[in-house]
Amino acid sequence: MRILCIGDIVGKPGRRVLADCLKGFTREQSIDVVIANAENAAGGSGLTPQMFDKLRRYGVHGVTMGDHVYRRAEICQTLATSDRIVRPANLPAEAAGRALTAFEQDGRRVAMFSLLGRMFMKMPVDCPFHAADAVLAQVPEDVKVVVCDLHAEATGEKLALARHLAGRVSVVFGTHTHVPTADEQILAGHTAYITDVGMTGPYDSILGRQVKPVLAASITGMPHPFDVADGDVRMCGIVADVDDSTGAATAVQRVRVDLPPDSGEIGDGEGDDGGA
Repeated sequence: MRILCIGDIVGKPGRRVLADCLKGFTREQSIDVVIANAENAAGGSGLTPQMFDKLRRYGVHGVTMGDHVYRRAEICQTLATSDRIVRPANLPAEAAGRALTAFEQDGRRVAMFSLLGRMFMKMPVDCPFHAADAVLAQVPEDVKVVVCDLHAEATGEKLALARHLAGRVSVVFGTHTHVPTADEQILAGHTAYITDVGMTGPYDSILGRQVKPVLAASITGMPHPFDVADGDVRMCGIVADVDDSTGAATAVQRVRVDLPPDSGEIGDGEGDDGGA
């Protein structure tokens, strides 16, 4: 099985590169399953049911969320009813959505969950290490392929969580910082890992936002609207090869797909890309 994991989809530019490029890339690379962190898909923060449906049509099979999971309250119904999306597993049990899901894609079953880090993160959450153990105890016995999204700020915390999960899950991919790292590897001879896959969105930016207002806010200390940028749009992630009979990853590589410059005006017909 070949699994593509992509990072934080940022606003219209991120959705546009998926609309234009994802299906072609999956065909060319013989990708079986696509898992994407989409917590920034709506205006750079949050996700709506309409955008979730669009991502599914573009070719995303499973969606993970992070600390902006509830930024758009209307997504709660989708979180509660769809088996193709998960909220972070270390939120309280009463939080809307599934901590774990197992879905079938072309006859193959994949389990998926996400975890929020605690270091330098504003959202209070339970221990991700204990939450991971609880989730893994619930994975159906017949599901061998398990993918985890580590949505965290600190690289050390991501590495510690990955080492805790090594040998027990197939893929661990980091998200949240929007900057790709160069440490893709196989841990414990079983688990494909990268600290951060980067974002799917505009790289002529500061973490997906227009440069000038972010600089102005940083220099003056005054608030400015951080609107989503639109230049140098890329889809970034990893492709992991996994033995679906054992769940062990055998290879992992970073991937990058650029939105062609002749793609026209950035957008996908969906509005709502204001500042956060």
